[in-house]
Amino acid sequence: MGTQTAFLRDVCSFQNGGTPSKSIQRYFQGNIPWITGADIDSPVVTRARSFITEDAIENSATNRVPLGTVLLVTRTSVGKVAVAGVDLCFSQDITALTPNPSQLFAPYLVHFLRTRETFLERQARGATIRGVTREVLSNLQIPLPSVQEQRRIAAILDKAEELRAKCRTALVKLETLTQSIFIDLFGDPIINSKKWSRIALGDLLRKIDSGRSPICLDRPAQNGEWGVLKLGAVTWCEYNPAENKALPPEVMPEPELEVKPGDLLFTRKNTYELVAACALVRSTRPKLLLSDLIFRLHLKSDSQIDACYLHQLMICPSKRREIQRLASGSAGSMPNISKERLQTALVEIPPISLQRNFSGRIAVVERLKLTYRNSLASLDQLFSSLQHRAFRGEL
Repeated sequence: MGTQTAFLRDVCSFQNGGTPSKSIQRYFQGNIPWITGADIDSPVVTRARSFITEDAIENSATNRVPLGTVLLVTRTSVGKVAVAGVDLCFSQDITALTPNPSQLFAPYLVHFLRTRETFLERQARGATIRGVTREVLSNLQIPLPSVQEQRRIAAILDKAEELRAKCRTALVKLETLTQSIFIDLFGDPIINSKKWSRIALGDLLRKIDSGRSPICLDRPAQNGEWGVLKLGAVTWCEYNPAENKALPPEVMPEPELEVKPGDLLFTRKNTYELVAACALVRSTRPKLLLSDLIFRLHLKSDSQIDACYLHQLMICPSKRREIQRLASGSAGSMPNISKERLQTALVEIPPISLQRNFSGRIAVVERLKLTYRNSLASLDQLFSSLQHRAFRGEL
């Protein structure tokens, strides 16, 4: 307690970025990494989508900074922060921060800036391109214990972040395992090298439910409240009940639209890249309703199709692209897949025994994923607590 603070302007230097003229092609034919805010997708930036020449640097507002420089996105995706893993240049979306090493340890600064992401997002201004001003950034106050103490704090937070990263990596590998098991058993559905018979999806369904989208409160439903699913509950093909908005108390819910375990959900409307997402509801909190952007598919009891198999078939990348081509929409509107068009999609039908074998194997994977998700949630909570304590001088 009682740790002194300092304004960032007193312990850091700042550099702006810039963009070489896109009309001069030779500027982007060099070997110097040049990044935008979109390239900051990990704690350390080592990859770039664009590479520029020395000439481009000399004739633009971009700057080259060395490995280890702190990079903060101050326009568009405001608040994202990373460290340069290589010498690189950057666009005007990013501000580079170089701490005075006698006062401020760079990894400690990175962890501090991550705790201020929400604050910076709220400070963003602009009609078309939103950003935070240098004044806002300069006036941030950072707790400033000794550099030795900063190193200790950063090491603790780095270790906690490392454990979270391992959990996330394990989840990605388990997702890849699910796809590998599917292809091993059934092959690529579009090539259909195993010659499975094909049936129109409509012949396998008893009905398709459409949801409703009343005007909701701008927050998730609390315990005991009804909520309406947002697209994000299905967009990534894994059911996420936290993606919902609370139904106003004066609006009567329609209980027949409540989502239940075992439901197969499908997004009928989104961008061309994200439409036709499908998620199998393995478990859910009560009192969540379908929105009008999400279909619920009811399988016939005698259709010889397993819900787990159908889910994985519909999210298999090649099959999903085929289904996405069913979407239509006028200029300026989001693509939409109607019930009628969805029912024309062809479904490959392996023997039901093989489908159930697959479903059993996936159930084991899903149990492992649940274990890792629970571990990740606990680690997230721990990390948040450590961050809070670290910058209050209590760690």
